[in-house]
Amino acid sequence: MLTGIVIALPEELATLTSKRLKKGCIETLNDKILIICSGAGENNARLASELLVDNGVKRLISWGCAAALDSALQSGDLVLAESCIDAQQVGIEFDNKGWVSHVQSSINRQIPIYVGKLAESKHIVETTEDKTELGKATGAIALDMESTAIAKVASLNGIPFMTIRVIADTLKMNLPKSVSYALNEQGEVVLKKLLLFLFLHPSELPGLIKLGFAFNAAKKTLKCIARDIQLIIHDGSSDISVS
Repeated sequence: MLTGIVIALPEELATLTSKRLKKGCIETLNDKILIICSGAGENNARLASELLVDNGVKRLISWGCAAALDSALQSGDLVLAESCIDAQQVGIEFDNKGWVSHVQSSINRQIPIYVGKLAESKHIVETTEDKTELGKATGAIALDMESTAIAKVASLNGIPFMTIRVIADTLKMNLPKSVSYALNEQGEVVLKKLLLFLFLHPSELPGLIKLGFAFNAAKKTLKCIARDIQLIIHDGSSDISVS
């Protein structure tokens, strides 16, 4: 069975493969896995997922980082979604308990794993206050900008869905404003814009360094999981429904 993996950003892609992918282009990871670097956000993720389905994948995985909405989750912890909720509060339910259990038993046991609801955001959620409010409103333990869109494509096509999303910023971590300022439409940091913002606002530097450590912790976990990717895709049977 062919599995498709959607990765939003080049930095996240680098945790899975050394191959360089252009946005929206499919690459073969091996004879059972196709990968695509979608770019950030709902629309990019949807288009990438549809392209993978058109190319014959029978399962979809959302791979990358997430933000914590629960204080228990720390940088580097893995989130396996049992459901998603979009920005309009529409829930996506999928019966992937068998696949989740399989992943839990297949990867490095030192990686903390949390199973719960994953929320969608159409923009970066910067503050602890906003993350707390979103968590209360949705009941989700984490958020990202792509997984729900991928889950919807899986639902429409009746194929299994899984998240491999690792926490970067925790609930208590306020993101530096320099990050939002420096991001381009693909969700990539433009170095010149970042340096300019830091030059004008040097007080941002400590927060940016803290975020860098958090992101590195997330990437370390993703690289560890990537070593077990063949085990992860071994059993992915599930049904998906929208509620």
